[in-house]
Amino acid sequence: MIVSMAAFTLAALAGLGADSAPSAAPAYDLLLTNAEIYDGSGSPPTHGSVAVEGDTIVAVGPLPGAHGKREIDLHGLAVSPGFVNVLSWATESLLVDGRAASDVAQGVTLEVFGEGWSMGPLSEAMKTEALAHQGDLKYPITWTTLGQYLDHLEAGGIAVNVASFVGATTVRIHEVGYADRAPTPEELERMKALVGQAMEDGALGLGSSLIYPPAFFAQTPELVALAQVAGQYGGVYISHMRSEGDRLLPAIDELLTIAREARIPAEIYHFKAAGRANWPKFEEAIAKIEAARATGLKITANMYSYTAGATGLSATLPPWAQEGGLEAFLGRLRDPAVRARLAAEMDRPGETWENFFLAAGPEQILLASFKQAALKPLTGKSLAEIARMRGVSPEQAVFDLILEDGNDPGAVYFLMSEDNVRRGLSLPWVSLGSDAEAPAPEGVFLQSSPHPRTYGNFARFLGRYVREERLLPLAEAIRRLTSLPAENLHLGQRGRLAPGYFADLVVFDPARIRDRATYEQPHQLAEGVLDVFVNGIQVLAEGKPTAARPGRAVRRASGPPSRVPTAAAPARP
Repeated sequence: MIVSMAAFTLAALAGLGADSAPSAAPAYDLLLTNAEIYDGSGSPPTHGSVAVEGDTIVAVGPLPGAHGKREIDLHGLAVSPGFVNVLSWATESLLVDGRAASDVAQGVTLEVFGEGWSMGPLSEAMKTEALAHQGDLKYPITWTTLGQYLDHLEAGGIAVNVASFVGATTVRIHEVGYADRAPTPEELERMKALVGQAMEDGALGLGSSLIYPPAFFAQTPELVALAQVAGQYGGVYISHMRSEGDRLLPAIDELLTIAREARIPAEIYHFKAAGRANWPKFEEAIAKIEAARATGLKITANMYSYTAGATGLSATLPPWAQEGGLEAFLGRLRDPAVRARLAAEMDRPGETWENFFLAAGPEQILLASFKQAALKPLTGKSLAEIARMRGVSPEQAVFDLILEDGNDPGAVYFLMSEDNVRRGLSLPWVSLGSDAEAPAPEGVFLQSSPHPRTYGNFARFLGRYVREERLLPLAEAIRRLTSLPAENLHLGQRGRLAPGYFADLVVFDPARIRDRATYEQPHQLAEGVLDVFVNGIQVLAEGKPTAARPGRAVRRASGPPSRVPTAAAPARP
């Protein structure tokens, strides 16, 4: 963005001092005064004002004599840049409710999508399939490309900004479908072209999610080839790695290989060591990443501030069962011989797959969402409890629930160590992502029981870990939520309180901010955020949402790919 000279002239006039004539003081569109300013850099706060013209910050500091067309005295409250949700699944919730209430109440002003799946590019067959498998949230699919989806969101009106990676899974389904095989050379070229088109549309890079079929079937050379295209546009590779548990360290090695061979920065989604037996590996994982960073590789990560994760119930089953898509998967679950084989594999460590059934255990798997109304009374119950109610084994309960729902029910898995969560959140290269949609505590959203991170991830970080446990200073915590992700994802003019940056602002009370959502009662908004501005427009006023929808699609600058050659991927068997 190019900020007008007039805007900077106004900023300069604000600092002329007491000798200036009162009539010369500018009337800013918005002036936040008497604030503790956390500028996003990690530096200690300063006391002063923030001035906004249109959608842009034009002055930050003491600003003596300045006044605004609208002034808000913050009485010593904190003001910071808007928070960046690096891993958001608000792709569908924003289509039916543009308020993003759960996130705005925590200070989030930018939702970043694309963990393996993205809302484009879509084929006609993919659109038909997506419509058929919609759950509680219903919406038409009128777009084809990722860029068209972002345009659609913006035109419909949203309270927050949005950005997206292009999903490696989505591109694979587009050309290869759900088959367990490598793409042909022709298919791979088309996949690369789809990534290139998405980058032209403003995608931030390539996102993968490698524990889930059909992404599980993609081998490293395929990922390198796609990441090279994203890298040529200046993008980032971001990944839910092939393992976060038994094969955590080899999975990090694969990510580092992709980063080196594609010559691209890389980020790890929801960094963790899943499963009690794997908790000691977390320090080894940190050491491996920091060693790579020391060589010059740009490797970062994001986390959520909880010991439980959430995904589909199908994560308890080996990927081969899901080859061919949903209907093939359901057909296998109806076969007694296949069920017997699956039950046996669920009860032993996966040699090549992430076995969430063993990693969490049936008592520590909570059912969170169903498509079918008849199953919704089971929401919030553990898999073990449901199995006892039905008089079947937990393994059989998994098969039956998926079949009866005709879909992949949502589930919460308790997998992580609290000590590891604290350790990860203390790392200077870790930002935060909710890994959740952005609902409101009303209407259709009450038909499911989401992970409490949906409503509390950012507030929990600032309240529990920063204020109560003093894990890190508040100024550094704000850097992790603002300038760190903005810089990692190459988001221009976002993440700082500085002249020329977009006016995405959060006013909060450091003494009050906290999460309220629990596993038993997740639909509870966080407390302590008073005002939120997106592109200079207020979307939260004294803790209440406004009717404004100033959110925009945040894109990378479009243009031809770099001419810098990329390293060729070595041949593999």
